[in-house]
Amino acid sequence: MDLQSRRNALIQLLRLGGLSAGAAGLGVWLNSRSRRPEDRTPPAVKRNLSVPRNPELPDMVVSQGDDPRQLARRAVEELGGMRRFVARGDVVVVKPNMAWDRTPEQAANTNPLVVAEVVRLCREAGAKGVIVTDVSTNDPRRAFQRSGIAAAATAEGAEVVYPEERRFREVDMRGDVLTNWPVFEPLLEADKVINIAIAKHHSLTGATLAFKNLYGILGGGRHRLHQRIHESLADLADFMRPTLTILDAYRVLVRNGPSGGNLADVELRKTIIASTDPVALDAYAAKAYWNLAPEDLRWVKFAADRGLGTVNFETLRTKIARV
Repeated sequence: MDLQSRRNALIQLLRLGGLSAGAAGLGVWLNSRSRRPEDRTPPAVKRNLSVPRNPELPDMVVSQGDDPRQLARRAVEELGGMRRFVARGDVVVVKPNMAWDRTPEQAANTNPLVVAEVVRLCREAGAKGVIVTDVSTNDPRRAFQRSGIAAAATAEGAEVVYPEERRFREVDMRGDVLTNWPVFEPLLEADKVINIAIAKHHSLTGATLAFKNLYGILGGGRHRLHQRIHESLADLADFMRPTLTILDAYRVLVRNGPSGGNLADVELRKTIIASTDPVALDAYAAKAYWNLAPEDLRWVKFAADRGLGTVNFETLRTKIARV
C-alpha cells in the first residue's frame, strides 16, 4: 500500500468512526517503516518530557470500540504500556480539557472515563503521585465537577488541583510570541506530563486538538494570544513537549466549538488516538474530522518546521486496534 493509500485509509477510518473500525482490520500495521519568582528576570524554561522513538513500536495507535476506558488502555498498551512513559516514583501531571461548565455528553471537555483510566495506568506503573489539573475558562470548581473529571480522577487516587493564582510562576518560554508568561506550577515541576485533549471544532482555528489543549497550562490574559494564535500554539508545543499525547474522539464536537452546548453538534465516534508525535496526531484528526489540511492549520506546519513532529501522518507506523 503506497503512502497516499495509507493516508486515505486512515482518514476514512476516523470519518466512519468506531462502528466500522473492524473493517479496517484488527491490529493492521499501516506502515511497516514507519509561586511567582522573586527575581525581576523570569527564568528561561523549556520542558521536553518526550520519550525517544522506538522502531519496534507504533508511533500512533487508533483504538476503536464501545468502552472509553478499554480504548484508552488498549491504546497505551500498543504504544508499549504505561511503564514506557512513567517510571516508579514519578510525579505525573495528567492534563485533560476541563475548561468548560459542560456535561460529558456535550463533548466540550475530555471524557472522564478516559482520564480515570490514564490515572489508573500511571498508578499501576508506580507513579508516586498523579495530579489532574487544567486552567479552565469557566469557573474551575464548576467545570471540574460538572465535567465528571474531578470525581472520576479522585476515585482512581489522583489529586485534583485547582488553578489558584498563587500557584502560577512567570517564566521565559523563549517563544516567538510566548516570552514571559505565567505557567501553572504543577506543569513546571512534574516528572512527566500526559496531555489528554478532546477533538472539537474551534471557531478561530478550525479545530482544537492536542496543541490547543496546552493553552490550559497558562495563566494571564490568554485571549491576547488569539491575535497570533498559530505562532502561539507552535510556541506552546515547543515549550511543553508532553511525555504522551492522547486524543479523546469518543464524542466529537463537530460544530460550534470550543464550548458547544447543543447535543446536536456532537457525533459519537468511539475512538481514542494515542501518539508520541502530537504534530501527526493533530494533522490526522483535523483532516479526518474537518477536512483541514496542514496549510489550513498553520500551527501544525509551524510545529513541524521546528522539528516537533511530522504533518505526514501516513508515514508513521500506525496500528489500528478494535476493542
